[in-house]
Amino acid sequence: MRSGVLAQKIGMTRLFTDSGEHVPVTVLRLGNCQVVGHRTKEKNGYIALQLGAGLRKVQSTTKADRGHFAVAKVEPKRKLAEFRVDEDALIPIGAEITADHFVVGQYVDVTGTSTGKGWAGPMKRWNFAGLRASHGVSISHRSHGSTGGRQDPGKTFKNKKMAGHLGVDRVTTLNLRVRQTDVERGLILVEGAVPGVKGGWITVRDAVKKRLPDGVPKPGKFKLAEGAPAGKADEPASAASEATTKPEAKPESHAPQAAPAAAPQPAPAQAPAKEAAKEAAAKPAPKGETAKLAAGKKPKKGE
Repeated sequence: MRSGVLAQKIGMTRLFTDSGEHVPVTVLRLGNCQVVGHRTKEKNGYIALQLGAGLRKVQSTTKADRGHFAVAKVEPKRKLAEFRVDEDALIPIGAEITADHFVVGQYVDVTGTSTGKGWAGPMKRWNFAGLRASHGVSISHRSHGSTGGRQDPGKTFKNKKMAGHLGVDRVTTLNLRVRQTDVERGLILVEGAVPGVKGGWITVRDAVKKRLPDGVPKPGKFKLAEGAPAGKADEPASAASEATTKPEAKPESHAPQAAPAAAPQPAPAQAPAKEAAKEAAAKPAPKGETAKLAAGKKPKKGE
């Protein structure tokens, strides 16, 4: 099972086939879709990829999110999503998934948030037929009619189809065919309509009810970040830090060895001082004077 992608809905247009037929397509753009994190069996209990797309201002990003993106060495993302994958379908952190992740002719499932319609009546929301246009109906032609019994059951059952808020729901459209891809501009053109408004974020992944065609890249089509492959970028940095610290450790190890060699040098200067002290002790002196000299005090004039 491969990873999907995060894309932004640009709008609808049409393509012309070689036979002259026009096909309505929806244009989807990959907004710098990068791998932000991994979910592993040991740590999280499942295997998945966390993808991010779009750009977000740094001042509008929380400190926690900034730290999360800094670990992955990617710019702050506007939208995040997770995709369950097989263990052999993991993509390195920091890699950017390109538009040729999907091949022309394959089928995909597209998930997005439907357009909000506000408060809607039962005819628009649930496709009710409404009441009669004449004969016995007064100012309630588009109403839903009865909502429950009288004393029995004495209530309206849950999930009764009535008027209410319409739209802003998670909707998945199955089996949309990929008609064209543009790697340079990061565009994917799929046949048919896609849920959501223009500029809305949607997820695209391989169709679950269709077989993958031959030639689909596994684990996917992506390009690594500049420099070392993402996910292994920490290893060269640590090796470089070790290499820089090892030469600096050599002069530090020689410095303490030079200190003992220089220590015996003041020994000859201390020898004459000891001899002078012995000569002074050998000369006869008054008791009080010797006691003060031994204590390091000078004798007063009167003593």
